[in-house]
Amino acid sequence: MSRLFKAMPLTLALSALSILTASCGSSNNPAQARFVNAIADTAQYGTALDIEVAGTKEFTDISFQGFQPTSGYTEIASGGSALQGIQTGTTTPVFIADISLTASTQNTLVATGFAINNRVVIISASDNNLAPANGKVEFRVINASPSGPNGIPGAVDIYMVPVGSNAGLTSATLIVSDLGYRSTSPYVLVDYNPNSAQGFNYTMFVTATGTTTPILITQSLTAGSSSAGAIRTLVLTDEENVDQLDQRAIVLNDLN
Repeated sequence: MSRLFKAMPLTLALSALSILTASCGSSNNPAQARFVNAIADTAQYGTALDIEVAGTKEFTDISFQGFQPTSGYTEIASGGSALQGIQTGTTTPVFIADISLTASTQNTLVATGFAINNRVVIISASDNNLAPANGKVEFRVINASPSGPNGIPGAVDIYMVPVGSNAGLTSATLIVSDLGYRSTSPYVLVDYNPNSAQGFNYTMFVTATGTTTPILITQSLTAGSSSAGAIRTLVLTDEENVDQLDQRAIVLNDLN
């Protein structure tokens, strides 16, 4: 399950920031997190963000569709904390939101929505990186595209077709259905595909829910081996400064 945090108005949030920072965050038993920048209207805030959690800068210079750390996680305060996005190289706040993370857990934090008019939302997804059985791959999808299919906000279906297969977009290759904006799918287990083309094992297709007309295709998916399970998290975003679903998802190689 994912938790959603709407950024509060900056004037109110700034006045509450010192209280939240001092009273809520805990570093005695921290959580672990990685941060994904999916705020597409970069024209409103420059090209990158620094992220402070409980008053401490934890992530630096994250461009749109970038994430940190590039592998693994960063320890941050558990409990309730203020999370602040700051335009890199300045002290200008772009958004402030409240988050609450459980100690000793791993989490993916995705900033999405729009910087203009302070419409940023934080998607907080709890991660489970326990290795699946050998010969299995787990896929999970986070829908961080506010504009949705064809520029029309709405839910999507995700198909995962093994390279070399003629299965097409059928019920057998449908791994996630009706995934709305700001939603995180469960982990879906599929068989490892030993076939590859240019090093890729799977092709992901994204369609508007209930249709089989692809609106997003990414072939940059390689995962696992016959002797090791693997996990991938896929983040759907808008195109930069364009109100429509991007043709490529962010791929997080969680395991193997």
